[in-house]
Amino acid sequence: MADQTELNRLFWHSRRGMLELDVLLVPFVREVYPSLPADDQERYRKLLSCEDQDMFGWFMQREEPEDPDLRRMVRMILDRVQPK
Repeated sequence: MADQTELNRLFWHSRRGMLELDVLLVPFVREVYPSLPADDQERYRKLLSCEDQDMFGWFMQREEPEDPDLRRMVRMILDRVQPK
């Protein structure tokens, strides 16, 4: 489980300054990230190292990440907000 310092750092890194990304990433890091298994936490940190424009395209479902780890994390975040 992540400690509070790491969660605070991830919270600020999740704030991208692009509303479309902020409304997905900030609630995810607050509500879901702490309970993720370590490998998914690593995937989320990897996602945060990506360019905003790439993430925007992925989350708007215009394209998919080539990396399977990133693809898994994008799907996990989208599944959380999309009606089933």
